[in-house]
Amino acid sequence: MPVTNSLEPYSLDLTTGLPRMAAAPTTPRQQLRYARILKTAAGFAQRQFDTLSLSDVAARADVPLGTLYRYFPSTSHLMLAVYRQQLRELREGVHQRGAKGHALAGLMMEIFHLRVMQPGVEHCLIRPAGKDDDTAQLLREIDALSEEVVGSLSKDAGKDAVKARILLHLVSGLVQAVRCRRLSLFEAEKDLKRACSLMTGE
Repeated sequence: MPVTNSLEPYSLDLTTGLPRMAAAPTTPRQQLRYARILKTAAGFAQRQFDTLSLSDVAARADVPLGTLYRYFPSTSHLMLAVYRQQLRELREGVHQRGAKGHALAGLMMEIFHLRVMQPGVEHCLIRPAGKDDDTAQLLREIDALSEEVVGSLSKDAGKDAVKARILLHLVSGLVQAVRCRRLSLFEAEKDLKRACSLMTGE
């Protein structure tokens, strides 16, 4: 008697050989499981990328590996989704507290620390997207979220996007400088605070 597969069939990306990412869950039970996967994976993001495995994350999150693989067909997809979720949470925090409750320097420092303290995420942010449509989409969402979060603290809508991109490029450079040991963490933080002061005229 044939065995019925309870999982939805994968949509294969022929350019990469990887299954396409399944859409985000819609039922409460699935959403809780999805959130648990991301929360668990965030702990693994503090490790070096080459030490990460989806099977370890699935075991720690107590979800079937097939379920994890359906949503995140590779470790890169999972790490980028973790960072996307962190940016969404940061955005919610900014909206709840308002611009007055969240200074630009403090916000940029949070983004900087998310990247420098999570090698698993950083590895995926700086590598070429290649021909993987899902990875390219994740990176586009991350870029848009980052600009939105940073730009939300400015008053001049016409200049927000430019300022946000400049500061985000600076963060990328500082993270790489720290990783390559050209700057200490303290020096990078100091440079970032100074750049924010120049941007705001404070």
